[in-house]
Order: sequence, then structure tokens, then C-alpha cells
Amino acid sequence: MSAREVPLVYSPPARPLEVPADAVPPAGLIADTLGRPLRDLRISVTDRCNFRCGYCMPKQVFDKHHAFLPHAELLSFEEITRLARVFVGLGVEKLRITGGEPTLRRGLEALIAMLAELRTPDGRELDLTLTTNGSTLVKKAAELRAAGLKRLTVSLDGLDDAVFQRMNDVGFPVADVLDGIAAAQVAGLGPIKVNMVVQRGVNDDQILPMARHFRHSGVVLRFIEYMDVGATNGWRMDQVLPSRDVLDRIAAVFPLVPLSHSAPGETAERWAYADGAGEVGFISSVTQAFCGDCNRARLSTEGRLYTCLFATRGHDLRGLLRGPEAVSDDQLAAAVAQVWGVRTDRYSQLRGSGQAPQGERRVEMHYIGG
Repeated sequence: MSAREVPLVYSPPARPLEVPADAVPPAGLIADTLGRPLRDLRISVTDRCNFRCGYCMPKQVFDKHHAFLPHAELLSFEEITRLARVFVGLGVEKLRITGGEPTLRRGLEALIAMLAELRTPDGRELDLTLTTNGSTLVKKAAELRAAGLKRLTVSLDGLDDAVFQRMNDVGFPVADVLDGIAAAQVAGLGPIKVNMVVQRGVNDDQILPMARHFRHSGVVLRFIEYMDVGATNGWRMDQVLPSRDVLDRIAAVFPLVPLSHSAPGETAERWAYADGAGEVGFISSVTQAFCGDCNRARLSTEGRLYTCLFATRGHDLRGLLRGPEAVSDDQLAAAVAQVWGVRTDRYSQLRGSGQAPQGERRVEMHYIGG
């Protein structure tokens, strides 16, 4: 797909939200039509990234002519914090900061500090984490930790420098990401997770080197099946290497034993090295859909609420925040509860059975976060 075939700024259609003046938020936790609670909110703070990974922001589409969202359209830190507080009141216990590359958002540490002050209704701290490509961690890890960040996940798709530079498509060296991970460990961020998106014939020769490198490191390495997020990455099923094959490759060299899920709605299947060298995880959205207990909502950079990674439309919360009439937190909570209460999303399950909806363009990963 060429850049000319994609709008310079892709802002998916949004559903406007209207909340009655007497709207009352639900008493207690909320659930969707399939009984799935809302526990996890992923907050995109920028649609920009300094990498051009082919599975997310292919350079032929997101080239030098691509125009990103203007700053005035992004949610402010105060707006993000207000919405996060509303979501926490509805049952959210985990906040994940995403992008694009979130550390490119100027002053991100201030937002982290604001979110770190939030508490669940019964007074518990939130699980506050961030996903990053690791390119700025050498400079930013200590500041992020001091601001209140608990832990982070680093995307790293190979150890061989030629493979990694080919995948990030901007010539960024793998050594700098590894230095960033080390800096994050020194800063006290942890446990650190490293996510590797595996594409058959592209970087699957990096599976064992990655496993070998992160054994005994305290870092949890997770392998992610290449997914059909968005419309620009040219996804093909024949490039998906099933997690079972990845597991078998590792277990043939380093025996593995299964572990239980760490929390309800956990996306990764967890395995430990039999010799005590740590653990690895497998995220299998394509071959083993986990829609049945998905408890994640996503807030886009410009304030749209998405209830699925494969969604085609969001719900405009920014319109409520900036509308002509002031809205209360109770009204915002009622609006969110209304959206979640009618949620039916299960795209990965439908894809697996050949029933996935076609037609409307799905939201891009760089816009909504992973």
C-alpha cells in the first residue's frame, strides 16, 4: 500500500457520546454483554514513533510526508488523569501508557506523577506501567521511576543487529535498546518484560538467541504472534509462526514447565525454564484467541475510547470533556459504562472461525497502542 492510498492523518470515525444531565454512574463494577469486567486501561499519549517497524508503521506509508495529529488535538495530561480517575472508579486496576512511542511525548514524567497518585476505591495503588521501544531509556529510565512508574515492557524483535535494524527500518542499533533495558533495571523498574513480535521468515531465527540472552537476567521474555492490526502492514497468515512452534523450538534446547496465569485476563501463556533460569510467555491472539476474558479498554491519543484492539470506530470522550456544556465525573462514568455495557467484541475468535467482519478499516496500532 502506498502513502497516497492512506490519508496523511488517519483519524478513524468516532461515535459521538451524549449523556443525559441526570446520568447516574453504575453502583459497583461494570461488565460487558459477555460478562467481562473492565480492569485494564491502555492510554496512548502520542501517535508518533521514531521507529518504522513494518508490522506497525511501515515506512512506505508513514513516510516523511505523513502528518501526525497536531498537539492541540491530543488530550492534555489533566484530561488524561481525569478520565483515568473515572475508569478506576469503574473497576480499572491497571494503567498502561502506550503510543506510538510514549517517551516522545514531552513532559511524560509529569503525567506519570499525576497517574501515580490515583488509588482504587478501596485505597490500593494501581499497576502503573509503560510500553516502549527502549530507544530513550538510557536517558529517561531514572526519571520515569522517580515519577512513580512501577514497571515497563520493551519491544525488541531480535538480537542480531542486522535483523533488528531491518525491522525497525531506521538503522537503530540493538545495543542501545539493551543499554536501555539495563538502565531500567538499575533504576528499579521491574519486573521488566520484553516483547518480541515473531514473523516467519523475517526474524524467527532470533527466537533462540533471544531466549538464551534473557535467561538468568530477571527479564520476562514474551513472544507475540504477528497480528492483523490495522490496514497498512500487509498482514498474511503465512507469516504467522504459531506460539506452539516457538515454544517447541525453545523447549528442545531449554526444557520448560507450565505456570498458571498471573491475573484474570492475562494475555500471555506463561512457562518457566525447568532449570530455574526465569520464565517466558506466549501471546497467541491469532491461533489461540483469548477474547473470552479480555478486560482491556483503550484510550486513543485524541480521547477516543476503543473496546477492542481490532476496532473500526471509537467513542468520542474528548467531545464530552471539551463540549459547550460542562460534564461531571459521574456523567463521564455513565458514558463509559454505557459503552462497555453493550460491548460484544471478540474479533480474534471470529477470525479463527472465518467469521471476522470485513469492510471498515481497522484502527492502526501506532494510533491506539498495542
